[in-house]
Amino acid sequence: MKIIGIADTTFARYDMGKSAIDQLKSMGTGFKIVRYTVPGIKDLPVASKILFDKYNCDIVIALGMPGGKEIDKMSAHEAAQGLIQVQIMEGKHVLVVFVHEDEAKDEKELAWLADKRAREHAENAYYLIFDPEHLQKYAGKGLRQGFEDVGPVREKY
Repeated sequence: MKIIGIADTTFARYDMGKSAIDQLKSMGTGFKIVRYTVPGIKDLPVASKILFDKYNCDIVIALGMPGGKEIDKMSAHEAAQGLIQVQIMEGKHVLVVFVHEDEAKDEKELAWLADKRAREHAENAYYLIFDPEHLQKYAGKGLRQGFEDVGPVREKY
């Protein structure tokens, strides 16, 4: 049985962990979900490491919602760097799912974006551990998690 870790924060203004878990449960069986919630995004790297070490997760989805201020963007960058280090140390994926408050025009769109991005990354996590070849057919297609896909670059010959 595979183990999927969900690391999320109390700082987020939307429960992205719930969305990711709901999406995973809708996709199939053969896995267990372990959720670990921490105060803020800079706590996500150690939360992810704990999920790998203590619970032997096969993959971790790290969900956070940085604020819209410059200091929040810096914190998000620092957290992302830490999450990259965890991936390298573990040799396993940590899908970094951040939704910045200033990405949306209002709170309704922010909630929609947080839910959609969490769900789409949950799908990616599922495929990475159960059917990695599934993602290959979408290589170079300009897919985005959350907002509309941008599509591939048009090639001229």
